[in-house]
Amino acid sequence: FKAMAEEAAQSRVLAGVQFPSDSSAGLELGRRVAEQVIARAKPDGSDAAWTGTVPTGPCMWVGSKPANVTMPNWKPIVLAAPDEFRPPAPPDCQSPAVKAEMDAIRQFERKFPNSYKAFYWQSPSGLFTDWYDYASKWMFEDKTDTNPPRAARAYAMLATVYYDAYIASNDGKYAYWYLRPNMLDASITPLFTVPAHPSYPSNHSTLSTARCEVLAYLFPRHAEFIRAVGKEAGDSRVWAGIHYEMDNRAGAALGKAVAGKFIERAKTDGAD
Repeated sequence: FKAMAEEAAQSRVLAGVQFPSDSSAGLELGRRVAEQVIARAKPDGSDAAWTGTVPTGPCMWVGSKPANVTMPNWKPIVLAAPDEFRPPAPPDCQSPAVKAEMDAIRQFERKFPNSYKAFYWQSPSGLFTDWYDYASKWMFEDKTDTNPPRAARAYAMLATVYYDAYIASNDGKYAYWYLRPNMLDASITPLFTVPAHPSYPSNHSTLSTARCEVLAYLFPRHAEFIRAVGKEAGDSRVWAGIHYEMDNRAGAALGKAVAGKFIERAKTDGAD
């Protein structure tokens, strides 16, 4: 990676748009910023080993290797704490409300369009890269790509809201350890392998909503479109049979709350 950075810097010199001293200074500045980021990351808790046990009981998730189980102890970037916006406890899995949601999952008619979308949102593009692709496209359209600080701000907001929203979502998951629909009714067949962590709230809904709200703030003329995209991403998890609708509702509310705090901070960063 260091060689790639040096090659990129040298390309500006060879193109005749920077002096060699400019590129050298830029590389050194980048190294110093990276040192600060790494220093902050080292004590953030992300390398801690889990020494707990999986709880047992009615309505509890079943498994032996819960994924992301240490995330509730990671240090967020903007949130005051991982549980700052923790969703309220989900209802008992034998309650009428959950029985109604289970009926909706059982009765959902899978067809090619909704199955295709469910698989798409499970793909690397749907999980990770789409949001940056939208940002890149819209920055190109409105010429923000010619303003490196503003472009960097957009990418940074997307990356950091994803990080904090992921921590917050897993805080909720491991506060409640709620079982997945197919654990409540083994006759439910998910479209793909169910992620190895509790159901409530939905990570996908949380993360998609958080990123689409940031994109709506950065590119307001695309707000309606990107919010619809975010909702589809969350809905796809119910179509796939791996989430209850209540997981999506809680995730969307959580993602919006996390994004709201980022946006309020962004409004005072001097960029406007």
